[in-house]
Amino acid sequence: MADAHESMEAVRDLGFGSRVANEPWVRLLDRDGSYNLVRKGFSRFGSVSAYGLLHRMDWWQFYLLVAGAYLVVNLLFAGAYLACGPGALQGAAAASLGGRFLEAFFFSVQTLTTVGYGALAPAGVAANVVASGEALLGLGGFAVVAALFFARLARPQARIGFSERAVMAPYEGADAFEFRLVNTSRDELLEVEVEVVYTFLEEKEGHVARRFRRLTLERERIVFFPLHWTVVHPIGAASPLHGKGHTDLIGEAAEFLVQVRAIDEAHAAPVLVRTSYRADEVACDARFTDIYERTAQGVVGIDVRRIHEIERVQPPEVGGEGKG
Repeated sequence: MADAHESMEAVRDLGFGSRVANEPWVRLLDRDGSYNLVRKGFSRFGSVSAYGLLHRMDWWQFYLLVAGAYLVVNLLFAGAYLACGPGALQGAAAASLGGRFLEAFFFSVQTLTTVGYGALAPAGVAANVVASGEALLGLGGFAVVAALFFARLARPQARIGFSERAVMAPYEGADAFEFRLVNTSRDELLEVEVEVVYTFLEEKEGHVARRFRRLTLERERIVFFPLHWTVVHPIGAASPLHGKGHTDLIGEAAEFLVQVRAIDEAHAAPVLVRTSYRADEVACDARFTDIYERTAQGVVGIDVRRIHEIERVQPPEVGGEGKG
């Protein structure tokens, strides 16, 4: 028991710093795994990583940005061709300004993409200089877009869903802290490891400080992850949750920090996801419902949409080993 207690005491700080950690009602991790902190004072452009921004944004944002940049570049070059004079484009037939602009715009599209249908051609030094610059920009620009597209496709990304709530459930004659996770992608994950840190405020000699305890799990690692996994921390005598109930967790501003590591089989690369459960997201005297199903062909499976389902259980009788 002493060894178990020492191992749980080993987590002194996770990198948040005592000033942040000791704030009574500050959530350290949001449910999506992002840090609930703000950093200010950066220079306007010095702290921005264009590659990181383009790599992390959603696909619809990436496509919208590429399409917007493509449109703007062609509009600018169309204006540049018009500025070269009415005879800048050989083969142009439009007489009105709007028609000439459309011809210049579509010529710009052909030049930027190096398609070059041949109906229009630059005439004169100025137009040829503009066309040369645009062709160079198109080659470099599309190379960058293709590289970013490949990098985004090749990036391993674990799509792991967590149950909306954790539970304090009956477990082998006692209780256990539990939550569920499931692979929401059709890509397989291997060598899945889970680490759970229980953090809470504790007062000693008039000083309030946040403590961190790494919870001992029934199983910290699984080799295959074909269905779902209920992560279990048995609440034995050595557990820092022993004898605590929902009121105790609320009073000490408890938060359970969860980190999951795995190997993405498709990319053969490690992935990592985080989340947390605050005290008000832990249901006591409850357990997860059975979500196993059997198909008409006799194959066992689960419905991943049901990982959040819980059911109430009868609390222990007065005089028994209650949770407070």
